[in-house]
Amino acid sequence: MPCERKPMRYGHSEGHTDVCFDDEGKCIVTCGSDGDVRIWESLDDDDPKSINVGEKVYSVALKNGKLVTAVSNNTVQIHTFPEGDPDGILTRFTTNANHVTFNSSGSRVAAGSSDFIVKIVEVVDSSQQKTLRGHDAPILSVALDPSDEFLTQVAQWKILQKSSDVSNAKSLCRLAWQPHSGKLLAVPVDLTVQLYDKNTWTHVSTLSDDLITQVVNVVVWSPCGKFLAAGTVGGNLLIWDVEAKLCIERQKHEKGFTVCGMAWHPSGVRIAYTDTEGCLGLLEGVSSSSPSSSSTVQSTKATAAKEKNDYDDLFDEDDDRMLDEGMSDSRSPVKKPVMEEDDDDDDLMPATGRPRNRGSFLDDDDNSQDAGSVKLDGVPEEDGSSAILPAVGPAVSRPVYEGPMPTQPQRAFQPGSTPVHLMHRFMVWNSVGIVRGYNDDQDNAIDVEFHDTAVHHAMHLTNTLGHTMADLSQEAVLLACEGTDELASKIQCLHFSCWDTHKDWIVDLPKGEDVRALCLGQGWAAVATSALMVRLFSIGGVQKEIFSLPGAAVCMAGHGEQLLIVYHRGTGFDGDQALGVQLLQLGSKRRQVIHGEPLPLSRKSYLAWLGFTAEGTPCCIDSEGVVRMLNRTLGNTWTPVCNTRDSCKSRSDHYWVVGVHENPQQLRCIPCKGSRFPPTLPRPAVAVLPFNLPYCQTTTEKGQMEEQYWRSMLFHNHFGFLSSSGYEIDSEGQSQAEKEQQELLMKMFALSCKLEREFRCVELAEMMTHSVVTLAIRYASRSRRMALAQRLSELALEKANQFQEEELEEEEPTYQRGSRQMSSRQAQVENGCEEEEEEEEDYPQEEQMDAEESTETRMPSKYASLLKCIKITVFKEGRVNPFKVSGAGKSSSSPAGQPRTTNVLDSMTVSSRKPTPLGGTSKQGKAPVLKPLAPKPKSKTQATLLQMSASKGSSKKLENSQTEAEKVKPAPAATPPASVENVENRKPKTGFQLWLEENRKSILTDNPDFKEMDVIKEGMGRFRTLSAEERLNWTEKAKGDSDPKKRKREDEEQLNEQMESDEGSAKKKKPLDTSAKLSAFAFNKE
Repeated sequence: MPCERKPMRYGHSEGHTDVCFDDEGKCIVTCGSDGDVRIWESLDDDDPKSINVGEKVYSVALKNGKLVTAVSNNTVQIHTFPEGDPDGILTRFTTNANHVTFNSSGSRVAAGSSDFIVKIVEVVDSSQQKTLRGHDAPILSVALDPSDEFLTQVAQWKILQKSSDVSNAKSLCRLAWQPHSGKLLAVPVDLTVQLYDKNTWTHVSTLSDDLITQVVNVVVWSPCGKFLAAGTVGGNLLIWDVEAKLCIERQKHEKGFTVCGMAWHPSGVRIAYTDTEGCLGLLEGVSSSSPSSSSTVQSTKATAAKEKNDYDDLFDEDDDRMLDEGMSDSRSPVKKPVMEEDDDDDDLMPATGRPRNRGSFLDDDDNSQDAGSVKLDGVPEEDGSSAILPAVGPAVSRPVYEGPMPTQPQRAFQPGSTPVHLMHRFMVWNSVGIVRGYNDDQDNAIDVEFHDTAVHHAMHLTNTLGHTMADLSQEAVLLACEGTDELASKIQCLHFSCWDTHKDWIVDLPKGEDVRALCLGQGWAAVATSALMVRLFSIGGVQKEIFSLPGAAVCMAGHGEQLLIVYHRGTGFDGDQALGVQLLQLGSKRRQVIHGEPLPLSRKSYLAWLGFTAEGTPCCIDSEGVVRMLNRTLGNTWTPVCNTRDSCKSRSDHYWVVGVHENPQQLRCIPCKGSRFPPTLPRPAVAVLPFNLPYCQTTTEKGQMEEQYWRSMLFHNHFGFLSSSGYEIDSEGQSQAEKEQQELLMKMFALSCKLEREFRCVELAEMMTHSVVTLAIRYASRSRRMALAQRLSELALEKANQFQEEELEEEEPTYQRGSRQMSSRQAQVENGCEEEEEEEEDYPQEEQMDAEESTETRMPSKYASLLKCIKITVFKEGRVNPFKVSGAGKSSSSPAGQPRTTNVLDSMTVSSRKPTPLGGTSKQGKAPVLKPLAPKPKSKTQATLLQMSASKGSSKKLENSQTEAEKVKPAPAATPPASVENVENRKPKTGFQLWLEENRKSILTDNPDFKEMDVIKEGMGRFRTLSAEERLNWTEKAKGDSDPKKRKREDEEQLNEQMESDEGSAKKKKPLDTSAKLSAFAFNKE
């Protein structure tokens, strides 16, 4: 079974690194160009102990509790292990040392420097040292043989091209002596590893492999001395069986970086390696693959088949027991005495210690389970494959898992905090303030600082309970600590906004239950515990609801009435975390918005920050720097909005997020050089990063505008959420955002027109508002794209229809209230709208022309008129003259209009807006009374009602007129043609009507097959192409023609009281007196 390559993890900043194990193999020790030596308990250790020894560290060696480092200040220093206390300077050079190494006993250290000098120093007495000179180039590598007889360094071997600068060397050429006997010396030479005999200094053999395409950089022997591992500049990792000269393991660095440091675990079960990017990796289960070929060689040397079979049977039993033990690290202390016993043995002799044989045969048996691949790739035919066959038979039936490996679940953390093991750390940094924790010899305290001192002054708290978690809001500070054997886990809240004298409270959790995460909201606090529960408290300390989580909590965040929880929903594989998220609304209407859906993260990453934007939108950031925001308008999905790694100058740099803002669009974070979190001192400077959605082809103008539009849409969704939640919103900012969005759509529309993408233009127009669609129609007409303009016109009518339906549903209960608050100018606009309703098809065409020059404040009236136009044009296609349809249409629709009382009320309430502002000018308000139009009973009734409010006598006349109207109601229905002709003779014409009458013949000449609707549409298109002055002239001309009729109405109205017969005849022409009664009732009700 091949060994497993664990995922790489960040260890140091970008640059050269080195690695080694301690004597017992309990810790991994690394160094890097950031000047730190880090001690890792395992590869998954998130908080390794760090020892700063200088500006840069080039090499590290550990033996007998002494940690030796080659530092950039030209010294070789020594520290105690694992405490990390300085223990003096072993030696100095005139330039930096490149490599240090211990001898086998740990009594001496050899160091090679760039000043061409090698020194051998006694560890106990650094004054006892030997200096070796005469080299022609910087020393890259040194090695002491186990018997302390020989010292080798790269400069004595003519294997590399000489260079005065170490950085120019194509390989580090790290030499390695065979352990224990020191019989062989391994030297990396180009694409191979050369083996030399210590006694004769002759070349013994060469190890190579077809996988190696770049220079071998470093080699290291296994503790038993039977296997040799090598790392190359190209990131290849290989293991050879030295005796068989076989490459038994091949691995590739996950990113192909140069391997510059390797160390073999004392037990021989794993290999640690580092690269030039500061990352640390691990090859696990090396012994499972490596001793297989060795055991094969041993079996071929056996003389008696019976003895061999007996040994196989014996070790197969041990295999079962070892598999039951899970191949734990408990084997390490068992192998340790075996290594000592083998000191005097020849390395090429078969091993006689039971633990080693057991490991070898275990691995051989594991390999035999994958017999197909092993026999073809790992074991050559001449090694006696028949010797493996007896082990294959009984082991084939044993199932072996070769699928993805589970991922270690990430620990719970507090967003905006730094690791707990630090003496000075940030307990939380958010948009409200900063909470710092100090735990050193002098003080154990907590400092609370507010960004806005108006919220509260800074506080200094004594941390007697040992709090490790904190959260800060506008109302309180929430602290918590984990429990011990004697004390329970505690929650402490400092409610500084409280109006009474008792501003803090403490709650003890049940025994055995510890706090894992906490957060504050508006008037509440939440705590997630190790019992997979979430406990809710009021801000004053009242215990509220308790509910369980499906998994262990990772972190929580609160904002207003929202509670966001992330937890482990299962076990992740191949480095991925399996996290779930819940979003709860804790206001008056409590509900769960997100029901435990998976939280999306980048591949092989973990959650690094969780919170809300300043406007209340959930947001999360993973360890790869990808920022994701909740998109409420798309089914509560998560949209990536930024990648902080794009702004990092180095791979080892990161950004530590402290806040997210949607308006303005800002990601507030702290740049961290060579680290994932900032120090408390000096005070970190906050940087602002822009957002950038990962859309395709953002280098093009189209891609940029698409990204800007959808980013604007996403970042302004909070307006709708806040308004629906009852919060006041910035209406000016919302309108400005909508304006920017429509401008981007119009720019994309223009670009698509230039590219002749008319279908794409229609798609863009569907996202526009009506006013912008009007501009798009105008642009298409001027671009001579008449087919596109026609489709956009149809789209505009559909939009107007939808808008009007929504508007009527919303405004129907408040029509009459709003009618009393309209300005005179708005009333005039509505008056014009009423006349357009009489004209039905005539007005909407003219209204669309006026829309191009009108402001957005008149949009509601335009929508109303367009809706009326739509109703006529849809149901009455094929009419010969659409300008004469209104009378016939109304007469035909009057029977059906009686049960459709909604339409009557709608038209009645619309007209009710007109007379109110015209109360001062009674003549204009009374003008519709004498207008003998069948579809306008509501106008006459409303005007008459105003007369009633002015004088009691007029109200009596109103009652009489209503009674007479009821008596003669069937008359208009009986003779509709005369009424229709009367209407057409008296109604004023619009500017578009006049223009169409004069140009109808030319349109029909150019298009003889056009029907009436086609003529109207073509006329609309041509009328739009006219200049604004020409259209204005036609409009003024139409108004001038209608003035005499208005004066006539005024004269008739002045004589209204004196001529009862004329007024009665006018009332006889009202076909819908029921609507008059209804409108009178509505007026009296107010």
